[in-house]
Amino acid sequence: MLKLLGSLCITCGGALAWYQQWAERRLRRETLADLLRVFRRMREEVRMARTTLPVLLETLAPDCGRAVSAFLETVCAAVHRGDSLTEVWRMAADALPVQPGDKSLVMSLGKDLQGDEEKVCKALLHVTYALEKSAGEAENRRPEEEKRATALWFSAAALLVILLI
Repeated sequence: MLKLLGSLCITCGGALAWYQQWAERRLRRETLADLLRVFRRMREEVRMARTTLPVLLETLAPDCGRAVSAFLETVCAAVHRGDSLTEVWRMAADALPVQPGDKSLVMSLGKDLQGDEEKVCKALLHVTYALEKSAGEAENRRPEEEKRATALWFSAAALLVILLI
């Protein structure tokens, strides 16, 4: 009976670890999709409506997921306080739950958001293109990563159950 309970705990632990890893990958995908939407919308607003950055960030923040909304609100609050946009943008982007390469792209965007309309639009277009490419590659790898993670966690749990019995 005790071995059965231990086996059940090990199996549940493996399932919980798998679920946690699955949720992290899902959060990364959703955050990346939110960032893409925000940067596209920012580019349109800067180009067409010539909206200022603080107003634009305040407008975009409520329509995003939790991570991107917190990112935009942090940057907006710091800009209103008079802090340096480049530094605040870099620090806030460092907290985003995305891959390191995508994070560095977003971090580098902060220095290009100051200046004329053309420079800002080019920077947003470049980052959007790079993030779209990254999202496409991640989506192509997704089934293989999910299979690998499932096999890893449940095989490890099965091995521990076999060793327990």
